Amino acid sequence: MCGIAGYYGSKIINDSRIESCLRLMGRRGPDNNGYFHKKLTQDLNVQILHSRLKILDLDSRSNQPFLSSDSCLSFNGEIYNYLELREDLKKLGKIFNTNSDTEVLSTILEEFGVLGLDRCEGMWAFVWLKADKLILSRDRFGEKPLYIYEDESGIFFGSEPKFIFALLGFNLPINRNHLIRYLINGYKALYKNQDTFFVGLKELQPGMVMKVFNDGRKEVSKYWNPNFNQQKENMSFSEAVGLAREALIKSVGLRLRADVPIAFCLSGGIDSNALIAIAKKHFKYDVHGFTIMNTDSRYEERDMVEKSVSQLELRHSPVAIDQSNFIENLRDIIKYHDSPISTITYYAQWQLMSFIAAEGYKVSISGTAADELFSGYYDHHNFYIQALDGNPKEQEIARNNWKEIVASIVRNPYLQNPDCFILNKDLRDHIYLDAQFFSTFLVNPWSEKFTEQYYCPTILRNRMNNELFHESVPVILHEDDLNSMYFSIENRSPFLDRNLFDVCQKIPTKHLIRDGKAKAILREAVRGIAPDFILDNPRKVGFNVPIENYIDLKNPAVQAQIFKDSEIFSIVKKESIKQLIEKTHLPNSQSKFLFYFLNAKIFLEEFGGAESYEMV
Repeated sequence: MCGIAGYYGSKIINDSRIESCLRLMGRRGPDNNGYFHKKLTQDLNVQILHSRLKILDLDSRSNQPFLSSDSCLSFNGEIYNYLELREDLKKLGKIFNTNSDTEVLSTILEEFGVLGLDRCEGMWAFVWLKADKLILSRDRFGEKPLYIYEDESGIFFGSEPKFIFALLGFNLPINRNHLIRYLINGYKALYKNQDTFFVGLKELQPGMVMKVFNDGRKEVSKYWNPNFNQQKENMSFSEAVGLAREALIKSVGLRLRADVPIAFCLSGGIDSNALIAIAKKHFKYDVHGFTIMNTDSRYEERDMVEKSVSQLELRHSPVAIDQSNFIENLRDIIKYHDSPISTITYYAQWQLMSFIAAEGYKVSISGTAADELFSGYYDHHNFYIQALDGNPKEQEIARNNWKEIVASIVRNPYLQNPDCFILNKDLRDHIYLDAQFFSTFLVNPWSEKFTEQYYCPTILRNRMNNELFHESVPVILHEDDLNSMYFSIENRSPFLDRNLFDVCQKIPTKHLIRDGKAKAILREAVRGIAPDFILDNPRKVGFNVPIENYIDLKNPAVQAQIFKDSEIFSIVKKESIKQLIEKTHLPNSQSKFLFYFLNAKIFLEEFGGAESYEMV
């Protein structure tokens, strides 16, 4: 894991800006930094900056930017199957001088160009300079970020917005429309298009390559075109379980490759327990799990976690969340993230990563994307019932299972009717929860309808793919990356594996939910490895704490901070916030809105109107 940044164009970025950028990159890569500058033509320069977090091949020979005979690579991420690729390349006569995945990626690109990315399993964002062009690329699922800004002189790029701002010498203006989108429609609306929180700043999309040629031409193309319509309807449940088990075990094994110890994020749920159990029991890895201990009884998992720790014989560190100095800490997080954060969960995760780093770890593993691959959200039950339309017998069984198992544990009022997506197949109001109500809090009218991409005809499958590529996973990855990088930790997600994704796309929809339990395939895929009491629990817990647990909204000093003059009150009516705070109890959606409001307020205070970038 590393940080990358740079510029390709007619100017030369001065030394003070280069040094400022490298300082800012220190958290992403505290072990080494490097700088490459080359004049390509009379009117064209390239400047590439890199900061290194040593994970594989700790020797300085693997420092970056990595130079070969006629190319330069700056690479953030990991190529997990680098050992297999290395052997394949040796058979072609290639000679290696390091034990790193960086040299393997460089050699793959030298030998096959961007077509070689199809051979790579991993997470990455990289810039590769070769002959007459600069190539930028991002991994299939977007685990590693890569921002781009273009002006009349050329292209700026970086792992974080602040790196680009440092090279520019100023902040870009805030994208107020995107900020309002965040406030009203919530985090699931943030990755529907290429907008970011800054005007003109874009992210290179996952699975994409951008080629910039010395003659000024640009090409943006996909190197990965997944097949969303490969379900094998005659595949049996047991066959699906076997394929998923094999693919998941292989994925975990690849992500255990490191020359430093690995920490594991542990909850009382299936996802983290599946990964930890495979690492512990299949690969005999000495697992050290870290758990956020929730203070809200509705989401408490302590008993499940402690029982799992005992049964799997894990080393374990429970992490109690420090609830003091909430606004000050939130400000620090927002300043580093260059954006508001999506949910209060990631405030807690930030503290978790701090604890993991203090224990000496530089790599963590988490269960991101299991819900989206294997169908794990409560509303998936409703979509599943709709997907069985035309099969009345199976649909009635699914409806009865919902009533017996799911109904009592669903909290979202929009999902209380199990037939809601049969009665109205276009119903999506539960996703932008109470958006119409919150829009009345705005100074000026604003609304944006729910949209989703079409991937396949099955409504449940289409929903899952939208969550994977636009709604849930991109947000989680963004927060995972920045929270871990704040403490110089690389976070890995074994469920985001190309082979595992392909296996899941082949599984018939009818197998996704079974006997009223979501993630049926995943539950059975790790049966005999993960504890049965985890696999047999139908309840999805997660981490969710009301904002009132962190700050006393009735405290005059807190209210003074909230209502201090701010640009936010040109967007949100102050009176509406006062009415929220005066309530004795906030419903979940209103508690979330107040959290969004605080984030937006702080973000505007830190980034609004600034003319130059100050190091954080």
